[in-house]
Amino acid sequence: GRTTHFEKKDGALSTLTQMDQISTGQGFIAALDQSGGSSPKALAEYGISTNAYQSDAEMFTLIHEMRCRLMTAPAFDGRKIIGAILFEDTMMRQVGEISVADYLWSTRNVVPFLKIDKGLEEAQNGVQILKPIPGLDALLRRATDAGIFGTKMRSVIHSANAKGIAAIVAQQFDVALTILKHGLIPIIEPEINIQSADKAVSETLLCDEILTQLDRLNADQSVILKLTLPEVNNSYAPLIAHQNILRVVALSGGYTRPIANQRLRQNAGMIASFSRALLDGLSAAQTDAEFNQRLSQSIQEIYDASVAGEDASLC
Repeated sequence: GRTTHFEKKDGALSTLTQMDQISTGQGFIAALDQSGGSSPKALAEYGISTNAYQSDAEMFTLIHEMRCRLMTAPAFDGRKIIGAILFEDTMMRQVGEISVADYLWSTRNVVPFLKIDKGLEEAQNGVQILKPIPGLDALLRRATDAGIFGTKMRSVIHSANAKGIAAIVAQQFDVALTILKHGLIPIIEPEINIQSADKAVSETLLCDEILTQLDRLNADQSVILKLTLPEVNNSYAPLIAHQNILRVVALSGGYTRPIANQRLRQNAGMIASFSRALLDGLSAAQTDAEFNQRLSQSIQEIYDASVAGEDASLC
């Protein structure tokens, strides 16, 4: 894994690899990967209305400015945030003079991931599988060249349909094998809709399907799971314990930050990978001092909830 040197509290330099940071680092993964479809909403919540831009190019520039403000904020570093998921447009941009992925790792000790999916198909059998990802191999080569450590792809489960859930998990693992061949670590994200009437049943089916697929991996193939916080606490414990799992992270999925954090605390061994719950309360109108203070508070709250779950798993 790529290595960086960072200063420990006693002033000594320690060598940290990206694999170390992701597998054993304390903290959470920030999701900064709003795509073309979700960017207008993210900007609106940040206080920038659709009137402020006339084109996609202008919109992406504005969202990049918002992300730069986040990534350069004092609290945004590897002591509490172990990784960050980027959108493809962000990967090709810079923070000052440095490419985003290099900036995150070399100056922040935050491991960069890339969202690779192209959105969702229409619902069938109670789920939305991934749309095809044309040019996947070329994208993964570009990601590797850019210093990206891993990838993320999201599909969604709306109801407890065994056939649909089996299909969603099989597709995720199928794409994951291609990602692993490129030396990247896949984040597999089969989100369960939090409004789903039979969410707990979906969680049981999902856990079983994931275990089946994990058992087919070779000993040296590691993946990360990104899952909706479950109805029954610790129902993902068998996944967390599996030898092929590097980390199990939780999406906020529309839960407010206090509720997402409360649920996270009750699930030993899971850490956060929040997007909306991280950005909540941040605004373009805030002074840098106000923005940094609010972000620092959010990061601390999510970090505390992530570490509480980790601590619970050590007991």
